[in-house]
Amino acid sequence: MRPGMGFWRAAAVAAILAAPAAAQADDYPNKPVTFVTPAAAGNSPDVVTRLVADKLTQMWKQQVVVINRPGAGGLIAAQAAAALPKDGYSIYMTQASTYTVLPIQQEGKMGVDLQKAFTAVGMVGEQPIAVGVNKDVKANNVAELIKLANDTPGGMLFAATNRGGQSHLTGELFRERSKANISFVHAAGASVSVNDVVAGRIPMMFEGLAGLAPGTQNGGIRLLGVASEKRLPNVPDLPTMSETVPGVVSSGWIVMMVPEGVPDAIVQKLNKDLRVAVADPAVVERMQQLGTYSRDYTPEQTTQFMRNEEKLWWPIVRKVVAEDQKK
Repeated sequence: MRPGMGFWRAAAVAAILAAPAAAQADDYPNKPVTFVTPAAAGNSPDVVTRLVADKLTQMWKQQVVVINRPGAGGLIAAQAAAALPKDGYSIYMTQASTYTVLPIQQEGKMGVDLQKAFTAVGMVGEQPIAVGVNKDVKANNVAELIKLANDTPGGMLFAATNRGGQSHLTGELFRERSKANISFVHAAGASVSVNDVVAGRIPMMFEGLAGLAPGTQNGGIRLLGVASEKRLPNVPDLPTMSETVPGVVSSGWIVMMVPEGVPDAIVQKLNKDLRVAVADPAVVERMQQLGTYSRDYTPEQTTQFMRNEEKLWWPIVRKVVAEDQKK
């Protein structure tokens, strides 16, 4: 055999094996697609998921069906999604808390290794968490809020939805980085927290912009900052929290994923189409109304984003879990 023949033979075999996957991607999708989401029907992540599903339905000329599998902090959806066919027609629309909270809360009990069971496709959108205060609170910015909390005997209470959820974790991150004397008060939903802050029963809260909207629209809540990396395009006058307290960046996010084993050609096709869908002006406008903003990420960039989120939040979640175990 002539030198180098082994290389060319191996290359030919690789090309032959890759051809069916490439052909599948060229024809993808040629039947309905299913989205599995941990979001409860009607909440903000569900609305965003359905918005993207509708846009992709138009683009693909194939129906995208959204199946809600809420419960157990996202574990039910994760377990169901891990068992989906590896053909690209069953897609997992995961949320931040599944990756930042569940692996710590359910350590050794999950039954699914999230990092091995799925492949990231792309960023659907993120919902930055903001801090809002009752209209009568004597603070006009984040720096004044920190000073007020530290000057208040016993500190200040902050409301947030669901202990261990993204809004609560944002408050814990803010407390850790700012050294503000604030303490968490659990509420059974964003609307309850909003009502408590508007009524003055609790002075401040952390929540996504969509969740805060009922309070800000009626003037009962003033926004002091948002935990986005940079100021948001539709509310440019709202400072980021990190302008005052470096490192306070937090959002609930939705990422498109597929079960590990889906051909890379299909993953790349999904990524390309998702990025077109979330860049559509009508989709961008509607998402911003929901306090949601996308990132033009490749699969590799999305994976790195998720790993960075795990590194940021896992120590904070471990602290919260340890506090709960002491009670």
